[in-house]
Amino acid sequence: MSYNLGVNNLKRKSKEGRQKELSQMLKQDPFYTDEELSTYFGVSIQTIRLDRLKLGIPELRERVKKVAENNINKVKTLGSKEIVGEIIDLEVGTLGISILETTSDMTYSKTNIVRGHFVFAQAESLAMAVVDAPVVLMGVANIKNINPIKPDDRLIAKAEVVRVRDKKHYVHVKINNKNHEQVFRGKFIFNEIAQREE
Repeated sequence: MSYNLGVNNLKRKSKEGRQKELSQMLKQDPFYTDEELSTYFGVSIQTIRLDRLKLGIPELRERVKKVAENNINKVKTLGSKEIVGEIIDLEVGTLGISILETTSDMTYSKTNIVRGHFVFAQAESLAMAVVDAPVVLMGVANIKNINPIKPDDRLIAKAEVVRVRDKKHYVHVKINNKNHEQVFRGKFIFNEIAQREE
């Protein structure tokens, strides 16, 4: 089931109906903000917060943290502090999804645009996380920044391993903003390297 958050419900639901749908929405996608939910249901943000409280659903930051903690232990190539963004879904050797909340600290002061190295770091760390090998080195990166990114945006990165051949892992990454517009894409080749004995 997909929810169109851009359209207000013309007919208000009962409190019980709204809470039931809210619970279902957040089970399907725990990354909706209170603001997005209030627009969708046509109620105040405070009403959404009270509904979440009654249902025992934590705020967005806590929901993201919980999902990320459940996925971080699957990563073979990086330590938890080396990952840029929060990994919310990970199938090592196949695909992964991460979220990065942009802030004003990440921007150029004159243009208020998020600096590219933050976006690249999210893409590269997610691409490395999906690779099914203990040690890899990025050999090639072909990237394209498509649209400027502003602070207070949510970047959703999706990485997919498209091929593995002769210890080379080919990974494609696409990053969309919270409006589902693509802002970045990249193709990476990671070389699997032997671990050295110390």
